[in-house]
Amino acid sequence: MLIEVHMLKNYPPVNLNRDDSGAPKSCFFGGVQRGRISSQCLKRSWRTSDVFKSVGSYGIRTRKLPELVADRLLELGVDPEIVEEAKVKLTGIANKEGSTTNDGKTAQIVFYSKEEIDRVVIRVQEAIDADGDLKTFKKRKAKEFDAMKADAKISPVSADIALFGRMVTSEYFMNVDASMQVAHAISTHAVNRESDYYTAMDDLLKAGEESGAGMVGDTDYNSCCYYEYASIDTDALAENLKNAPDRDAVMEKLIPALLQAMAYSNPSGKQNTFAGQIMPDLVMIECKRDKIPLSYVNAYEIPVPTWGSAPRIVENSIRRLAEHVDSMDDAYGLPVLARGWFAPRYAEIKPASCEAYAKFADLIKACMTWTRGEGV
Repeated sequence: MLIEVHMLKNYPPVNLNRDDSGAPKSCFFGGVQRGRISSQCLKRSWRTSDVFKSVGSYGIRTRKLPELVADRLLELGVDPEIVEEAKVKLTGIANKEGSTTNDGKTAQIVFYSKEEIDRVVIRVQEAIDADGDLKTFKKRKAKEFDAMKADAKISPVSADIALFGRMVTSEYFMNVDASMQVAHAISTHAVNRESDYYTAMDDLLKAGEESGAGMVGDTDYNSCCYYEYASIDTDALAENLKNAPDRDAVMEKLIPALLQAMAYSNPSGKQNTFAGQIMPDLVMIECKRDKIPLSYVNAYEIPVPTWGSAPRIVENSIRRLAEHVDSMDDAYGLPVLARGWFAPRYAEIKPASCEAYAKFADLIKACMTWTRGEGV
């Protein structure tokens, strides 16, 4: 089964996702500059949201695995000198060569499930017990934790690893192909970057003293209506979660939590400055048995106008999407088992072949029935 999610989110002035110069990310599409939010930024905002974490199965992306394991070993009463040696060896388990460092960090950043970290702790302690003393343990190389290699094939991965995938160059952890594809969000209209010039005044400045600001600065921002698209292969997701003892229960919680996280969470960039916390004006969810994914981004190849007496960017973006869905249905006739549409402010606009929902929760419930093969 393939679930496809399409969203429109209209933001006030924000700087949600910065480039190397500190400006909002952008791209050219349809010959004009658009606002852009990278897929990496979107995925991080979803997986770190409270609603996603409510699933109870989420991972940790870090280079600090040696420190995490060392802290656990100390709690278990392992000799601190041996723990320090273990920390050095563990810096070499996340790279193909097994080369170690003294900084307590692995060479590459790796996405771990909590269960995988637990197994590393157990296997390192077993190796320490087997070697018996510090001198013998020092002779063990980073690539000589054989039990960890066997664990790689059977350790359960977390929900976010199962969704977004993982690539490692280590025999201690399994590569995971992503079951979810996420597009970079782009604005439905052309955008020009703007800049906010700001000052800070000294609260203790008295009359007659030096005039002017205590500090001046500027920050770039934009305001965009973004089209977001993602697809979830539920069969691939189930395969990635095959080692989880409660796989079906995890999936029952995961898909609704993911859909809520996509709608309710926003990237964290400069939110203290701009407070751009919004909800989507449109959510469309499609369910397909034939896994032919289709983004409707070309609805916006010609940018939605931002000029005139009443641009109505959100309304026109929704209308464009509805019209584009109809045109793709007419032109290609891709089989869609079910399609749900939620546009609370513009309920009268929708594609012809689509069921409208008055509440987001009802759309999520419908999606879950489709995923189970019910009512489609």
